[in-house]
Amino acid sequence: MDTKKFEKPEYFVNRELSWIKFNERVLSEARDKTIPLFERLKFISITSSNLDEFYMVRVASLKDQVHAGYDKPDIAGLLPKDQLKEISRQTHELVHVQYSTLNRSLLPALEKTGLHLVTEHELLTEKQAAYVDKYFEENVYPVVTPMAMDSSRPFPLIRNKSLNIGALISKKDNKKGKEVLEFATVQVPSVLPRVVVIPSEKESDVTVIMLEEIIERNIGKLFLSNDVVCAHPYRIMRNADLTIDEDEAEDLLVEIQKQLKKRQWGEVIRLEVEEKIDKRLLKILKTEFDTKDEDIFYINGPLDLTMLMKVYGLDGFDAYKEPRYTPAPVPEFQNEKDIFEVIREGDIFLHHPYMTFDPVVNFVRQAAKDPDVLAIKQTLYRVSGNSPIVAALAQAAENGKQVSVLVELKARFDEENNIVWAKKLEKAGCHVIYGLVGLKTHSKITLVVRREETGIRRYVHLATGNYNDSTAKLYTDCGIFTCDEHFGEDATAVFNMLSGYSEPKKWNRLIVAPIWMKDRFLKLIDREAEHAKKGIPSYIVAKMNSLCDPVIMSALYYASSCGVQIHLLVRGICCLKVGIPGVSENIHVRSIVGNFLEHSRIFYFHNGGSDEIYMGSADWMPRNLDRRVEIVFPVEDENIRKELKHILDLEFRDNVKAHLLQPDGTYEKQDKRGKALINSQMEFCREATEKAEKKVKKTEKSRVFIPAEPAEDME
Repeated sequence: MDTKKFEKPEYFVNRELSWIKFNERVLSEARDKTIPLFERLKFISITSSNLDEFYMVRVASLKDQVHAGYDKPDIAGLLPKDQLKEISRQTHELVHVQYSTLNRSLLPALEKTGLHLVTEHELLTEKQAAYVDKYFEENVYPVVTPMAMDSSRPFPLIRNKSLNIGALISKKDNKKGKEVLEFATVQVPSVLPRVVVIPSEKESDVTVIMLEEIIERNIGKLFLSNDVVCAHPYRIMRNADLTIDEDEAEDLLVEIQKQLKKRQWGEVIRLEVEEKIDKRLLKILKTEFDTKDEDIFYINGPLDLTMLMKVYGLDGFDAYKEPRYTPAPVPEFQNEKDIFEVIREGDIFLHHPYMTFDPVVNFVRQAAKDPDVLAIKQTLYRVSGNSPIVAALAQAAENGKQVSVLVELKARFDEENNIVWAKKLEKAGCHVIYGLVGLKTHSKITLVVRREETGIRRYVHLATGNYNDSTAKLYTDCGIFTCDEHFGEDATAVFNMLSGYSEPKKWNRLIVAPIWMKDRFLKLIDREAEHAKKGIPSYIVAKMNSLCDPVIMSALYYASSCGVQIHLLVRGICCLKVGIPGVSENIHVRSIVGNFLEHSRIFYFHNGGSDEIYMGSADWMPRNLDRRVEIVFPVEDENIRKELKHILDLEFRDNVKAHLLQPDGTYEKQDKRGKALINSQMEFCREATEKAEKKVKKTEKSRVFIPAEPAEDME
């Protein structure tokens, strides 16, 4: 497969600019008036959260490259300094659209529902002002700490992502007999609610004010002997990308704990200020944070719109939200059977969040209690704050089981959480592995070894998503339970590799990165290309979070040029272009942004009619294929294969939430006029519920031995 001619920079999109396009798609949901009002609030909040992480990691990394004099162009031919310039331009435009959407569309619409968001404390009524002042004195004043800067007090440490109020204080210089201005700052305490409910003029209405507005209104009480000339909120973003030399670190856990503290001291890469900020105050902030003009964002509204999630959570507005979906039971487990007995009857497919995550938790819980279970081995990348899986693993160790857990300490922004879990598991007697040097372990696998009458049997759970019971309600992921011996042998080999660095001579079923996976995908793509050249119908259908690996993309271009029909469902970053004559005319890309975050990875290869389907933890990104331990596994059960084909088919027919990539690099929603509306996520909710109900009816029917009157709810 000669892909050299498909490696030209003009064939690719810069990764960071593609990510901005993704965040624009998220923001477009906030602008869509067909979506319930409070759901639109949620999307505008997600846009802010996404942008924070993007700056702390991706923009920070580019700034590090510029500081280091790194001048190698990316796959699209852009130097780091060029990328930063274009990122600044596009993110400023994105933030402008974000606040325009909030101010012109969402806030007026909220007013009509009876929810009033007071954005300026001067607009309070006399009654509200009295309430706010009392709230400040009783709840805020004892907590806040004003910090001044003068000759004896240096500029204070301003923490990453914290919301602050900067002020200029007028002080009299007794020696010179004139007024001087000094800088002071107050951190808006994160321990108090950011969104405060205050009395409304109408009893049926709800009125809220931001905590920073309450502090700003009462800031004079923090500087009683001086005059406050001006006060404005500001917020900074620091470089939060950890730099860890694992070869030199004697104890990875200790080294990461040290590095986490440095996040609060990293270089300031973004400064958000109120649009009407006093120029003298801004000059001080720019100087102290060493911030360039292109990294300053002038905000027309409340800073840090992630707080809109709190507004979304206010009671009394269910009519303006999507009905809360309760994950349906997994049909195979709707019985009184032992979980291991059910798995022995055949492979079981799980589709979250449409199906409940409970069987995964119960799998570990039952293994912890079962006297015949000898060992439990599991990888943990991100887990919830009060993880029932971690509790079950600890219980298993206390019950005398052999428990081995790989806790990935380098899971970005979950490092502290994972350190806590690692220590808890070690204390309970689990054997905790911290991963391989230089590699993140991102694979999702659990192995339970059980003694049975026929001998030792291995039960395996493989998945596309994390063992996190909280995000399992929000992310779309797929998984399987199996006790197939080939998978069991491979699972054992994976854990031996992680704990003892022993590479197996061969794999029965699993495809593992970073050594074997990329080559396997390239061979599968090349096989489709060879079929196409022979006139055999050839198709590749792939669903993932991101696509930016240049080798994979060049291979896809080659396959497209040979006539392979390629359909890609890429939620986020996609550095590939469509519609290039002779290169990507046969490639079609879509992105679904809906109520649930699309997270599953599914890969389909037609293979001349003997199709192959894979699921796994890896995206087609260099980090997943070259720098992580990932697992992709074949789906062999015919019923599960049919289910996966149905999932892909439905998602490629989605005309409500799908955005289609255009040859000019933009994404557009389909024209739905005259067409039946298909929202794939809502369809999956409906189907999962119907399957569970059908199973209940079937089970109840099988239990009936004497004819009886039908129950009312069964008619």
